[in-house]
Amino acid sequence: MLRVLHLAGSPVDEFFCDLSRLYAADCLEATADPARFTFHVAYVTPDGRWRFPSRLTPEAIGAAPALTAGQAIRTVTGLGIDLMVPQMFCRPGMTHYRALFDLLQIPYVGNPPDVMALGADKARTRAVVADAGVAVPDGEVLRAGERPALAPPAVVKPVDADNSVGVSLVHDRAGYAEALAQAHRHGERALVETFVPLGREVRCAFVDTGDGPVCLPLEEYRMDAADKPIRLAADKLARDDRGDLGLVAKDSRSWIVDLGDPVTAPVHEAALRAYRALGCRHYGLFDFRVDPGNRPWFVEAGLYCSFARTSVVVTMAEAAGIPVDELFTSLATRALDG
Repeated sequence: MLRVLHLAGSPVDEFFCDLSRLYAADCLEATADPARFTFHVAYVTPDGRWRFPSRLTPEAIGAAPALTAGQAIRTVTGLGIDLMVPQMFCRPGMTHYRALFDLLQIPYVGNPPDVMALGADKARTRAVVADAGVAVPDGEVLRAGERPALAPPAVVKPVDADNSVGVSLVHDRAGYAEALAQAHRHGERALVETFVPLGREVRCAFVDTGDGPVCLPLEEYRMDAADKPIRLAADKLARDDRGDLGLVAKDSRSWIVDLGDPVTAPVHEAALRAYRALGCRHYGLFDFRVDPGNRPWFVEAGLYCSFARTSVVVTMAEAAGIPVDELFTSLATRALDG
C-alpha cells in the first residue's frame, strides 16, 4: 500500500490557501482507495507553519498543531511517505515546496519546479513555445511607467498571475492606463498582446502514463465577439454569500469538442510542440485562441492538475474514458517509476 502525502495550502495568503483546499479536498474524496493508498495531508499556512490535519476542513486544520518547517520535515520522513501530490497553486508552492521534496528524494506527480517556474511566467513561456514553432500573438512586456507600442485592440495581463486575475481588453490607447495599472497591481511586469479576433477558444491537455504524451479531447468555451470576447477572473472563481471560494459553474459555458472537429488536429499539434518545448512531464494544459481562419494561437500554459473532479484535465480525461481514480493511479505509478 502506497503512503501518499497531499501537500496543500499556501505560505502566501488566504486566497491561495482557499484555492488549494477547494481542489485538494475534492481530490481526496475522488481518488480515495484504501486498498491501494494511505492518504496523509500536509497543509501550509501564510505564517509558514505546517499542519497535518486529519481532514481538509477549517476545523480540522485549526485543531492540528502548527509546526516549523524543520519539525514538518521530520514528520514527513517519519511517516515514510512514498509519493507526494502537489496541491499548491502559489509561486512558492509550485517551485520551492516541490524542490524540497526533490531534496528529500520523495517523488511527486507533476512537473518539476523549473518547469513550473517557466510556465508561471507568461513572457518566458510564450518565447519558448514561439521558438518551437507555435504561433503566439505579437507582444511586449512593460514595467510601471512604460508605454505600450502595440496598437489596440490588445489584451493586457500580469506576467505571473493565474485565473485571469488582472486581465483587461483594451480597445483604444486611452484604455491602456487603467489596464496597465490593474495588471501591475498583481505583478511588477505586464504583458501586452495583440488581440486575436475571436473564432473559438479551447484548452488542450496531455497526459503521459509511460508511453509518451497522449492528447485528450479539447474543451471549448462559449464566447461572443460582442459580449464575451475574452475570459475574465469572474468566469472562473467566485465567493458565495458565506465568503467560501468556489468554481463558477460551467453548465452551458463549455463543452468537449468532437475529435473529428477541424480545430482538433492543429491545436493538438501546436500543444504537443509546447509540451515538449517547456519540458513537461506527466501532464500539461494549454490555452489557445483560434482565429476565424482556424489558426490556433498560444495563450498560456497551466502545468498543474489537482485531480479534483472539477479540474479541466480530469474533465478531459473523463471524456476520453479515463475516470479520475484511474488517471490518478496511472500517473502515481508513472511518478514512482521515475
